[in-house]
Amino acid sequence: MNATAETSGQPGSTRLARRLGTGDAVLVGLGAMIGAGVFSAFEPAARAAGAGLLIALALAAVVAYANAASSAELAALYPRSGGTYVYGRERLGDRWGFLAGFGFVAGKSASCSAMALTFASYAWPAHGRPLAIAAVAALVGVNLAGIEKTALVTKAIVALVLATLAFVVAAALVGGSPSASRLTPLGGHGAYGILQAAGILFFAFAGYARIATLGEEVRDPERTIPRAIPVALAITLAVYAAVGVSALLVLGAPGLAHAGAPLRAVVAATTWHRASPIVRVGAAVASLGALLSLLAGTSRTVFAMAANGDLPRRLAAVHTTRRTPYLAELGLGAGVIAITAFADIRGAIGFSSFAVLAYYAIANASALTLSRAERRSPALVAVIGLAGCVGLGVTLPWESVVAGVIVLGAGMAGREARLRIQAD
Repeated sequence: MNATAETSGQPGSTRLARRLGTGDAVLVGLGAMIGAGVFSAFEPAARAAGAGLLIALALAAVVAYANAASSAELAALYPRSGGTYVYGRERLGDRWGFLAGFGFVAGKSASCSAMALTFASYAWPAHGRPLAIAAVAALVGVNLAGIEKTALVTKAIVALVLATLAFVVAAALVGGSPSASRLTPLGGHGAYGILQAAGILFFAFAGYARIATLGEEVRDPERTIPRAIPVALAITLAVYAAVGVSALLVLGAPGLAHAGAPLRAVVAATTWHRASPIVRVGAAVASLGALLSLLAGTSRTVFAMAANGDLPRRLAAVHTTRRTPYLAELGLGAGVIAITAFADIRGAIGFSSFAVLAYYAIANASALTLSRAERRSPALVAVIGLAGCVGLGVTLPWESVVAGVIVLGAGMAGREARLRIQAD
């Protein structure tokens, strides 16, 4: 393969090609956020918070906005691949950068596996695991073809998913029997349930990090990234709010909390029920869109860590014609396939949520070190983001918290051991 291992840590033409505009970056973020989560997250959120899931959605959006603002500020200053891995190294030190990068790669690898398994469970449940593995391999191939190909495929997927969600909302409001009385009482498990539901729903918002991790592949990143992140987040919030309200109006919190496939259940409860297979197709395609974007963003963090020596430097190889980090993409794909061969969807999502919240906590802590001249938003925004990440993280199921602490601790211990060996 015609490739070279360019590993310079500085931005410029010697690394990845800047081919994405603002619209492309927004669509990459939408492809990561408006994915399989919207088809499944409302059920556990309703179980935890009842009709209070709308409050949880707003809380998750506030935390996500604070994280997005911090990420956008830092991405404008450091428009390089790697996202918070880069920001943590620059603002807090190498250890914090490594922790962010390792947590991101580990958590998002698990999330990739969850998305692949979700796709297979909708598309062909009888052959779920082999189909999930095949999906990972196919989408790694798409990413290897170049980031503009990834953006092109993402555009088609986002369009289909948005059309599916519009169909769900229309079926609920036109073909169903919506009632505002189903929005009350709040029910659920009180304030703790709302926090837990917010943590669940935050998982579906977290895709805007894909925009920041593509920092070396967008044109004029100092302007493009700060614009693209809030736009993608605002569109996602509007879509989720419309879907969540519609689902509650038709099913109510008790019905939504016990729906195995919540959005399909919404359509099945209307006069448009014969068209419910549309939701199944939309969910399968959404899972592929999220998986494609996750693989693209996570491989760029692998690339950045390899360029700095925190992962094997060979993974920083860049293809000379396509200008893609092809070995990082292949290595990540192999790891995700290995996880997919044995993973459980719920466990993967729980672990990923903890790792992602840790990642954004470091992003907000990094933003707090910015000077007044470097800052675009008040420091309070980063404080809210940091407190929100910690608050949502501790409300996750204890198994996810324990697994996250063990994996992140093991990564840090491995790094310190490697550095001691190199020093000797």
